[in-house]
Amino acid sequence: MTLTYAQALDYMYGFFNYEQRTPSRYSTETYNLARVQAFMARLDDPQSRFRCIHIAGTKGKGSVAAMCESALRTAGYRVGLYTSPHLHDFRERIQVDRELIQEPELAALVERIQPAVADFPELTWFEIVTGIGFLHFVDRQVDIAVLEVGLGGRLDSTNIVTPQVSVLTSISYDHMAMLGNTLAEIATEKAGIIKPGVPVVTGVNEPEPLAVIEAAACQNGSALVRVGPAEMHAPPLDTVHLPLLGQHQRANAAVALAALRLLSPRIPIRADAIRSGLARVHWPGRLQLVTETSGRKILLDGAHNIGGAESLATALREYFPGTRPSLVLGILRDKDWPAMCEILAPLAERILLVPVHSERSAEPHGLAEVCQRANPEAQVSEYASLAAGLDETSADRFVVIAGSLYLIGEAMELLHLSTATPSDERGLNEWSGEKAASR
Repeated sequence: MTLTYAQALDYMYGFFNYEQRTPSRYSTETYNLARVQAFMARLDDPQSRFRCIHIAGTKGKGSVAAMCESALRTAGYRVGLYTSPHLHDFRERIQVDRELIQEPELAALVERIQPAVADFPELTWFEIVTGIGFLHFVDRQVDIAVLEVGLGGRLDSTNIVTPQVSVLTSISYDHMAMLGNTLAEIATEKAGIIKPGVPVVTGVNEPEPLAVIEAAACQNGSALVRVGPAEMHAPPLDTVHLPLLGQHQRANAAVALAALRLLSPRIPIRADAIRSGLARVHWPGRLQLVTETSGRKILLDGAHNIGGAESLATALREYFPGTRPSLVLGILRDKDWPAMCEILAPLAERILLVPVHSERSAEPHGLAEVCQRANPEAQVSEYASLAAGLDETSADRFVVIAGSLYLIGEAMELLHLSTATPSDERGLNEWSGEKAASR
């Protein structure tokens, strides 16, 4: 039997995605690397057949991955990119030279792995996707792959690789129910990607999580490169124009630059390729500014946690001083949405609360109460859908859409900012597997 792409996706819907179930403590009871390693062995260990950079962190890891990929591709290498979540198309997660895995390729790989999957009935959705991605990189003979951790680090299914460089972008509060309630606990999980003898780059500067990272690097005999605020403005970043807005993106670029420099003895990359790659990086939905022919500005940012909200607030003050936008906000309820509302609401003149297209969406009414307290002067409204909220902003000169990458993906489709056709593939970001029997 030869699977179609639709059949391949339907097969994927049959597996649990523990990352999207009711949060529970991050433990080997659910996240089992021994199981992943055994599964990969049945696939002839694809993770050992390509070189990689491995990136973890609370925020910034996707941007750093995109920057590293762009520079390496500009240098002439064939580069795999493995990221999550996807904005529109499931295939965004698995790319080579920024080309999405083709539908027939993905369907063929799903069919290829089915005998191995049958031997491991406890495999999770993300573990299976990781296997598919790694096989694709082998099939396409990548020179190097840039891998973004899905959740945490220590027990993430990507953590079976031995990379050329490990990267820890940042540590802040997110997924606390699973990763821990202190920065040290969260850092312990993220630092679990550090491998013996593999150099490490980190943009973490807060003493508590940094101490954990330093201890993990020392224990593994791994050289540690710290990237601080000064590196954001050191050559070549002092003259590189980044297409991604925000000082936090300049900090991400400094982390990416340090990782690429550590990589150079094994995978040479010219300084001009790094400069050009950083100047060309494309990473949609992260402080993405769109100016319509009418002059109306729309800023889309998948600020999905406290750190992301703070970065967005800083960027608004820096790039749009004195401007109070209309804020379209939708947040997942398992995030610290009250704190996010308190950070973002005071910056807006008008606040439109919408649901995220997800079972985990926070109710607009709850958001409205917090936003009104945080900004009593703002006009605060609730809407039954993002489409309804966006309709109300059609005459507004400056609109900010934020709170969740899932929301950003839907907004880009509704605003015709993406060539992707609307489909149910965004639902795979949220799939828990708990309704598999009904499909």
